[in-house]
Amino acid sequence: MLSRLIVLLFFAVSLTGQAAPAAADAADAYRQAMALAVQGRDAQAVAMLAGAAETAPEVWSERMRAAARLLTMRARQGIELPPVDGLNGALIAAYGQTHAAPTAADPRLAGILATLFPGAGHAWLGRWHDAGVAVLLVWPILLLTLWAWRRGMGPLTVFFVLLTLWLWSGTVFSAVSLAERGGFEAYVQWWQGLWQASGLPGRPW
Repeated sequence: MLSRLIVLLFFAVSLTGQAAPAAADAADAYRQAMALAVQGRDAQAVAMLAGAAETAPEVWSERMRAAARLLTMRARQGIELPPVDGLNGALIAAYGQTHAAPTAADPRLAGILATLFPGAGHAWLGRWHDAGVAVLLVWPILLLTLWAWRRGMGPLTVFFVLLTLWLWSGTVFSAVSLAERGGFEAYVQWWQGLWQASGLPGRPW
């Protein structure tokens, strides 16, 4: 009986000794993957997590698979929550139920509005200060262009036309850029909240 106890104890100690280095290796691989993700190298981070998850202890394997799916989601700017098992998956689902994914403004519509009427694209985005700046930049020069044209001031009219087109196209570009950047920033903020709610260690940003 005593000999069996000794054998069992020896076996338990052996398993513990093997589990500790395995967990340490898994934690190290996870940290390296997070470092890659911070640098924006999501594809490499996902590949490292997927490979390490195959040999990692169960707890770390689950975390790695969850992290890989969330990083893949970020790389594609997806809004559909990935299927994740375990506690992390439950936390992700709970966050998704209370925090709807942001809807990005259509940059094409912002560009069309800004082309039709200077400042309209910014106003549609709710950027009223920028809309006012666009109006003040374009409309005075546009009126000067019409004034010069009616007076037959050829070279000056051409100059004002070119200046108007330059300023007007700049406001169109500004409206499109703000729509794209605003959508991206809203997505990043939502995704970071999703990561934090998942309970995964580390911050890949």
